[in-house]
Amino acid sequence: MRIAVTGATGFIGRHLVAHLTSRGDEVVQVGRPLERKPLAAAFRGADTVVHLAGVVSTTRDEEYVEVNVEGTRAVAEAARESGARLVHVSSLAAAGPAPPQAPRTEDDPPAPMTAYGRSKLGGERAIAGVPGLRWTVLRPGVVYGPGDRALLPLFVLAARGVMPLVGRATAAYTFVHVSDLVRAIAAAVDQDAAGETMFVGHPQPVSARALLEGVRAAVGRRALIVPVPSPVLWLAALLGDAGGALRGRPLPMNSRRYAELATEGFVCRVNRLRDRLGVVAEIRLDEGLAEAAAWYRREGRL
Repeated sequence: MRIAVTGATGFIGRHLVAHLTSRGDEVVQVGRPLERKPLAAAFRGADTVVHLAGVVSTTRDEEYVEVNVEGTRAVAEAARESGARLVHVSSLAAAGPAPPQAPRTEDDPPAPMTAYGRSKLGGERAIAGVPGLRWTVLRPGVVYGPGDRALLPLFVLAARGVMPLVGRATAAYTFVHVSDLVRAIAAAVDQDAAGETMFVGHPQPVSARALLEGVRAAVGRRALIVPVPSPVLWLAALLGDAGGALRGRPLPMNSRRYAELATEGFVCRVNRLRDRLGVVAEIRLDEGLAEAAAWYRREGRL
């Protein structure tokens, strides 16, 4: 097939392009800006468009809207004009938080709690509002693996011997290894699950402590795990807000991150992914973290 991929040079995009190319598909790599006219030309002749491009972190809420909502709308309209199907990779953040005892399902009313999550939900609604477009929306949880830089600070801290445990002790999160996400995207490309929204993740939730212990084991050091009291974390968040404003880009800890950490977690059910696309995440956390650590070492980051 001929498949156009936006965000092809990003973390997920590089893995997806390699996978699709290896199985014989023709891949058209599409970069930003996401404007309708050049997109229509890039999508011409494509059977399917996979939309990965987006803004994950910024100090400007307007940028979330510009890229994740209006940019997605432009992609959807251009895909419709070219006659291509659209597979849109959104986020569990669009659905909102949920504890491990009551995981979210796709039928639950969405309740995003951050500007990022609201923008991802806005992008989904923009897609649904384009008449005549055949679309599938995938909502992955926390994506990790070789090439990911979001979890790198945890690996660095483990290598240094001390790891902070932040947030609620009972909180848990849905994780998915990038290769499992790529399999889900490829299945959505191959199967016409038109009008479907599906969570993507490993069925086993990951607690904050389990994540730190897994990273520590992957690095191979007996790092000390130190619980961080909430008031200290809140102060760090305020300092992060001030530092981010001065530097023009968000710091790892800020008030938005604090709000996420104060929840009971982000956990979802993944039954629909199995039932509709036949995909079940296979890579365990320990395997995925070991693979990520090996990549960080090869890149000279550990």
